[in-house]
Amino acid sequence: MPGKGNIAIDGPAGAGKSTVAKLVAEKLGYIYIDTGAMYRAITWKALVNKISVEDEIRMARLAQNTVIDFYVDIQTKKQLIFCDGQDVTEEIRSPEVSKLVSHVAKIPGVRLVLLKQQQLLATKNNVVMDGRDIGSNVLPNAPFKFFLTASVEERARRRFLELSNKGYKISQADVVTEIIERDKIDQERSVAPLVKTSDAIEIDTSFLKPVEVVNKIISIINRISESKTN
Repeated sequence: MPGKGNIAIDGPAGAGKSTVAKLVAEKLGYIYIDTGAMYRAITWKALVNKISVEDEIRMARLAQNTVIDFYVDIQTKKQLIFCDGQDVTEEIRSPEVSKLVSHVAKIPGVRLVLLKQQQLLATKNNVVMDGRDIGSNVLPNAPFKFFLTASVEERARRRFLELSNKGYKISQADVVTEIIERDKIDQERSVAPLVKTSDAIEIDTSFLKPVEVVNKIISIINRISESKTN
C-alpha cells in the first residue's frame, strides 16, 4: 500500500543523500523526493524576486504561493525540478542559492508549508525522501531510517568537484567554510534541526562509492523486512 514502506534518509550537506536516495528509489521502484531541492527552489525564487531571506513573513508567503513539481526526463532518466512551471534543476544548485538555502530552511513558515507538501506526497506513494529532518519530523513513523555522514573534508571535496564541473569559480577552502557554516545552521536551528534519530542507521560514506552505500541500504531493508515476516 502507498506510504507503508517509506524510506527516510537524513544527513549533512555533501554526505551523498540525494545521489543515494535517487538510486535506492530506482532500484525499488519508489518515488524519489528531494526535499532539499524544494528549499532551494524557494531560495532561488526569493533571489529572482529580490526578497530578503531575513524577511520571514514575505518568505513564508512566497512559499505558500509557489508550486514545486518533480519530473523525470524520459530520455536521460534525470530528475528535474520545476518551480512555478519553470525548469530550475541547474539554477537551484548555484553557489548563490547554496549560501542562503540553510537560512531559508530555518524559517518556520516556510518549513510548515513544505512539510505539508512532503507528507502528502508520502501518503500517496512509497517514497525515498532525503533531507535534514525526514526521520525526525517529516516521516517520524517511516519503517526505514538512515543517517548518512562523511568527514567535512570529503563533503567539501565532493561539493568543490560538483561546482568546478559546472564551471563555477570557487576555492575548496571556501567550500569547506561554507559546509561548516551550513552544518552549524542546520544543527542549531530552532525548528526541526538536523539530528540523527535513535532508530536511524548511520552510514559513513567517506570511503564508499554511491553504489556501495545503495547496496548496503537495500541489504539492511531486506534484512529488516524479513525479520518482520518471520
